Amino acid sequence: MSALELSGVERRFDLAGRRVAALGPIDLSVATGEFITIVGPSGCGKSTLLNLVAGLDRPDAGTITVDGRPVTGTSPDRLMVFQDGGLFPWLDVRENVEFGLRVAGVEKGERRERADRLLEQVHLSSFASARIHQLSGGMRQRVALARALAPQPRILLMDEPFAALDAQTRDRLGFELQEIQAATKTTILFITHNLREAGCLGDRVLLMSGRPGRFIRELAIRLPRPRRIEDEGLIETIRPLMADLRREVDAMAVL
Repeated sequence: MSALELSGVERRFDLAGRRVAALGPIDLSVATGEFITIVGPSGCGKSTLLNLVAGLDRPDAGTITVDGRPVTGTSPDRLMVFQDGGLFPWLDVRENVEFGLRVAGVEKGERRERADRLLEQVHLSSFASARIHQLSGGMRQRVALARALAPQPRILLMDEPFAALDAQTRDRLGFELQEIQAATKTTILFITHNLREAGCLGDRVLLMSGRPGRFIRELAIRLPRPRRIEDEGLIETIRPLMADLRREVDAMAVL
């Protein structure tokens, strides 16, 4: 059984008195432990898709299932990492990582042990007692990743989590994310506007069309892991998607 299944998923919104098709129909099957990256022009429905899988929104048509069970709302088996991290500034780093566990009623000693293990994985053990304002942007995203992984979710949803970071930090976090995903076997859906990043991280890259967003092309990435953005062969691997992505971006620009 796949970890995640979407069948005929559509989403429409009211805009200026008319009903606008934003997404779909979408069909997608994601295997357990698979790393899926999604690219497409701005406004094509990538974030809408993640919100639907997270249970933050509901589709107008179609079904979404996780391990064969319908998605009817939010759940700790599906957690989101946003571009801004969404950390709590009144808590220190360890307390941020422990937050979801505390809400779930996990015992204090286990919370501490799990948080410290994750902080070691994201190379922030020495900053466990630091406040969020004392961290760089890259460090904050490491905390956000550790917090999302602490409840051991079935599926991790990542909405352009590295977009606001400088290139060097972004590349480093991409490398670390691959190492963590290999260790945890977490299923990941990762949105990015950067096709090269998509190819570096994903087992499969899915290209979305302009609105209404649909999957129009899929590319399996068979390069060895962990990968780096500068790896030889990456550009040639993703080249088949370049023209298609450029066409969809140009089409959205004139709407």
